[in-house]
Amino acid sequence: MTAPDTESLRAPARTPRSPAWRTQAPIVAVVAVGGAVGAAARYAAALWWPADPGGFPWATFWTNVVGCTVIGVFMVVITDVWAAHRLVRPFFGTGVLGGFTTFSTYAVDIQKLVDSGHPRTALAYLAGTLAAALTAVWLAAATTRRILQWRQP
Repeated sequence: MTAPDTESLRAPARTPRSPAWRTQAPIVAVVAVGGAVGAAARYAAALWWPADPGGFPWATFWTNVVGCTVIGVFMVVITDVWAAHRLVRPFFGTGVLGGFTTFSTYAVDIQKLVDSGHPRTALAYLAGTLAAALTAVWLAAATTRRILQWRQP
């Protein structure tokens, strides 16, 4: 048996921070700010329309459906119509709408419903939210495309 090569035992050389970090920092910042705005709006909706214990969580349901609708419209507009600034999509799409829509609260709501003895409501909420959110984003995108086609000469 031979001794390992000393080169392989050496720690890798440190490289200075790459310029890629500088180009990513503004994106991280706008996602964080947008996420705070979206999460605050979602929280306000939950305060305005609280769910009764064991009841259907309508505020979270409609938050997700409305958010998915806006995502459908937004993605068509920024991909087909408007050459948006490079920070618009991370700010609004990932940040604001990502913070506004809340599939983590959706999962917690389902667990709470099951734990409190309301499995049927939990199942209806699980399936209903998924179906409504997917339908909302699809309909919004298709409708936006159709409206934009009518407007073009």
